Amino acid sequence: MKRKRIWKKIKKANIIKSCLKALNSFRQIAPIFFGLILLISFSLAVIPDSFYRKIFTGNNFLDVILGALFGSVAAGNAITSYIIGGELVERGVSIIAVTAFILTWVTVGLVQLPAEILMLGKKFAISRNIVSFFMAITVAILTILTLSFI
Repeated sequence: MKRKRIWKKIKKANIIKSCLKALNSFRQIAPIFFGLILLISFSLAVIPDSFYRKIFTGNNFLDVILGALFGSVAAGNAITSYIIGGELVERGVSIIAVTAFILTWVTVGLVQLPAEILMLGKKFAISRNIVSFFMAITVAILTILTLSFI
């Protein structure tokens, strides 16, 4: 009987601790989501859908390269890339371009390259970004090939 009471207290303490951690995480990420929603809303209002159709022509080879280039320049975290990727798909951008964009958004960072060079060294930082860029293109192509079999 005594064990059950102790086990109940431990469970209750863990649940409260977990809820507090989740609440803290939400509090930290809420400004990022709010800013992202504002940015996407602004870009939807300013950039017409025809702009995306002009840049992403439907040519898989060109679209994957352009998606990877845009993602490399505009680096960010994974959570925001999914939201932006979904908006790009809604605007008519091909899945291969969005996949390359998301992968390079997360793995390649031209914006933070100077800091990475400072912390990790020039040779390593540049090599890592180049390898990540080409691997993102490869994975995007493999993803589309895999989806074509499904």
